Amino acid sequence: MKTTLRTLTATVVAGLTTASLACTGISLQSQDQGVVAARTVEWALSDAQHYRMALFPRHQSYASLTPEGANGMKWTGQFGFVSMTAYGQNYGPDGLNEAGLYVGMYYLPGFAEYAEYDPSQKARSLSVGDFMQWMLSSFKTVAEVRANLDKVRVINVKDERFGGAALPFHWKIGDASGQSIIIELVNGGQMKVYEAFLGVITNSPTYDWHLTNLRNYLHLSPDARQPVAVGDLNLTPLGAGSGMLGLPGDYTPPSRFVRAAALTGSVRPLKTSTDAVFEAFRILDNFNIPLGATVPRNALPQDITSATQITTAADLKERKFYYHTMFNRDVRMIDLKKIDFGALKAQIIDDDSTRRNTVRELSPKL
Repeated sequence: MKTTLRTLTATVVAGLTTASLACTGISLQSQDQGVVAARTVEWALSDAQHYRMALFPRHQSYASLTPEGANGMKWTGQFGFVSMTAYGQNYGPDGLNEAGLYVGMYYLPGFAEYAEYDPSQKARSLSVGDFMQWMLSSFKTVAEVRANLDKVRVINVKDERFGGAALPFHWKIGDASGQSIIIELVNGGQMKVYEAFLGVITNSPTYDWHLTNLRNYLHLSPDARQPVAVGDLNLTPLGAGSGMLGLPGDYTPPSRFVRAAALTGSVRPLKTSTDAVFEAFRILDNFNIPLGATVPRNALPQDITSATQITTAADLKERKFYYHTMFNRDVRMIDLKKIDFGALKAQIIDDDSTRRNTVRELSPKL
């Protein structure tokens, strides 16, 4: 029997009326040819342990999961990479490889639908997580990913480590040249590829719907509204930001897509990719979701403090992966250029083990 996103929705959010599965992604470019892919990750059901970072060596061997076990597509990776994890497993929502290729997974409930497993095609079958690892370990550019998509079938694999439900995602892929695409699987595994508009991505509906919806917001502008005279009354804006009047501020995917596009499209000039990293963090502060805003009070989980569990920014030019978490707002960074992925052993880095925000007290001079 084919498992659809509707099955996933019923399974994952059972008992919750408004579960928060609300990731937001953007991309920024700097004047020194830098490219930054940044995002928030929301999961308001429990602590998904996204703060644990997995490092994968170059030339590692992989075998994809299928409903029959680890008997799917097999390959040897050409590149090492770093990836967020989820629930203690060795893949998660975000990854960056040593060549500067970025891959991010974003929830797409109600619309994502993978191919049915066909044992006769197991040699080219990939589970959701394996699809991400295949891209990160195999390619340097978006063009290379595009050229090889017809060689694989992404299938649904129930994984009890994630509650046994389907994992409905779409993907954003970007490289150091600034190229960025969105990959969606719908209607029994039909693959759709879109150019990523300003690198923006959220969740459901499908990407083409979000692009059409932008036409409802053509009036948005960073320019202030002009005064209007009505009879003897002269009406002027009440303050700064009147050009963005009407910008949606709720947490739904359509509203977050419009908000992300507007803020990204009006970003100030950025000299360096490091400037772009921290500007991305500032923009994404507009998408932090307090836990109580999206989860009923009688269903609040006890092991997380925020629906936004981690915010990341990947510098594709300098190949640096930055992040801060709900437990610690200090920005941390992994410099992939300093890692010898040929000698590296697969490992996990956990910098949130104390789950405590760092506070630095300042003392005046006497």
